Amino acid sequence: MNAYQAEKKEEPTYNESVFPWETPVQYVKGVGPARAIFMAKLGIETLEDLLYFFPFRYEDRTALKKIASLLPSEEQTILGEVRAVSLVETPRKRMKIVDVALSDETGILHAKWFNQSYLKEYFKVGEKVMLSGRTKANAYSGGRLEMESPQYEKLDEKEPQIHTGRIVPIYHETKGLTSRQIRSLMMGALNRYVRMIPEMLPTELIKKYKFLPLSKAIYSLHFPSNEGDAALFNSGKSLPHKRLSFDELFLLQTGLALRKRSRTEEERGIAFSRPGTLLTELRDLIPFELTGAQERVLSQIKKDMAEIKPMNRLIQGDVGSGKTIVALMAVLIAIEHGFQAAFMAPTEILAEQHFQTLGKYLKKLGKTVVLLTSDMKKKEKNVALLEIESGVSDLVIGTHALIQEGVHFKKLGLTVVDEQHKFGVLQRAKLRQKGVLPDMLIMTATPIPRTLGMTVYGDLNISIIDELPPGRSPIRTSLFYGKRRDRAYRMIEGELKKGRQGYVVCPLVVASEKIDLRAATELYEDLKKEIFRHRRIGLLHGRLKREEKDRIMRDFKEGRVDLLIATTVVEVGIDVPNATIMLIEHVERFGLAQLHQLRGRVGRGSEQSHCLMVAEFPLSKEGKRRLEAMVGSNDGFKIAEVDLEIRGPGEFFGTRQSGLPALRVANLIRDVKILEAARKDAFEWVDRHPHLKDPESRPLRSFMERKWRGKLEWLTTA
Repeated sequence: MNAYQAEKKEEPTYNESVFPWETPVQYVKGVGPARAIFMAKLGIETLEDLLYFFPFRYEDRTALKKIASLLPSEEQTILGEVRAVSLVETPRKRMKIVDVALSDETGILHAKWFNQSYLKEYFKVGEKVMLSGRTKANAYSGGRLEMESPQYEKLDEKEPQIHTGRIVPIYHETKGLTSRQIRSLMMGALNRYVRMIPEMLPTELIKKYKFLPLSKAIYSLHFPSNEGDAALFNSGKSLPHKRLSFDELFLLQTGLALRKRSRTEEERGIAFSRPGTLLTELRDLIPFELTGAQERVLSQIKKDMAEIKPMNRLIQGDVGSGKTIVALMAVLIAIEHGFQAAFMAPTEILAEQHFQTLGKYLKKLGKTVVLLTSDMKKKEKNVALLEIESGVSDLVIGTHALIQEGVHFKKLGLTVVDEQHKFGVLQRAKLRQKGVLPDMLIMTATPIPRTLGMTVYGDLNISIIDELPPGRSPIRTSLFYGKRRDRAYRMIEGELKKGRQGYVVCPLVVASEKIDLRAATELYEDLKKEIFRHRRIGLLHGRLKREEKDRIMRDFKEGRVDLLIATTVVEVGIDVPNATIMLIEHVERFGLAQLHQLRGRVGRGSEQSHCLMVAEFPLSKEGKRRLEAMVGSNDGFKIAEVDLEIRGPGEFFGTRQSGLPALRVANLIRDVKILEAARKDAFEWVDRHPHLKDPESRPLRSFMERKWRGKLEWLTTA
């Protein structure tokens, strides 16, 4: 009988509004102020945090073995009677060893614990004790089997077993707080609170999926019954896992559905509906035809911009797919209606590149473009600010400087955010607040796996440019180890002889004494003096002054530099069609998404391009998998799926800045079907219960107000 089954008394009815979710954890019995400090390191600050601090794995300690049948070097569980307890001190090693002899009808086993003297008083002769641990043969005792530091538990029929003789939960630990201690505290908290936990899901969904009650799901996830399957729990596919995964994903999708609905119902933006001539004029200027995918996405943008509700659209497109020209067309629609547009880029180099590229077209169309970055000289910046505020500027291109307090637009109608993963939700919102509900277009060259797209961007309309311009050849990617770097250099020289250009990318600007990496400055000097002494070499990194960066990039684009040694400042936005080869040093130091972005700097012309990755030993298993993915595919979406699998959703960039609640149980790789069902149910529920104020929705709303506090402004005002 477990604690959940034991409580059969008549209980008062508890509801979400009175359940003490936010009780500081120090007031939970057995915790106290001292342990609360340790718990805070694990992210446990309230009763709710404690109850939702689930095990990260489980050990099956249900199978009892007789002492005579124990095998060496295996995890095993026995039940025995304490026959003797002794404390042995070893002066030379300053160690105290508690030795306990246990017996059953088949033999005697010795268990030992080191420097835990208090256990001498814990074990009493004649008591029944369970032990779980790995057995080993003691060479000094004739090869007899022993257990060192096993898990232990006295057999007490009045108390549930929690440390052995069952499927045992294993929790993440911190200094001062062991998994064993957490188990004891958790059982105490569950005994006190679990049957009071109110339901959150609407009853019809619980019935639809035959879900466990929430209270039972929480209890079972901490302490599975002995009839449970440890492998099922470790895989995250048990019934309580499914219930709690659905809860998390349903809450998330309900929040996104409400946010999307609030925009539809309440926000009245700008209807850019009059036909104009600027798009036609731009098409005459650009030296290429739009791809079918670009035309499709442009049609979606035009439709959004023509409506009175503000546009909130994300454009996904692999590197080189032509997102920027589509964004420029959206900018022209806004300008033609008498509004300004803002274009925010994550780096000064990228902002300056857009300023040059887009400005070239806009000036030919008789429109004004202004650049605003943080490192501009004061006089230069003041002129830019005046042009923005007076409305002289039609398009403002800049970095984070655009969202500073002193920036005022006269009539902002469209905001474009490039490389969105570099910005947080609040930064995008600040840019939008510079106007009166302007349309928003967000772009990313980093493909987002479908599951993340349904979560991080679940409230946005998503467009995908899934077609590269004609004439582009797939980039050939090769992996070299450090000792074969000379072969990579020969390949670079081969491309330079053809009149092409190339990049060499390093992870650091200046060498670090602690990290043995090929720093950009050192490598620049080496290559300039030795391998490529007859070539024109440039050095580009973020510490250079803007004028110097502009000069180097201009020289590279105009062919006065053959080989550019750079840090990751070239990750996005650099467009030099004549660059056909890139060498990435210490490739093991980069994430998959960043590698894919870097590789996208070549292959932008019609010539065959190459990406050479140089790695140093030793490579981790995950490192090898990352590099194999890069060599094996040019498809950004495939690479993103591998990246998500390797790093997990919590680390896949963008999610930490998303402003969304963390997922404690759900896994976006494992639980795709649950996510799809939760999304469908959530959006349908919000359609039927738009403000969650009806009796059926109140528990759900109450959960959301607590979970999403400070994250979704509409929730407290809807």
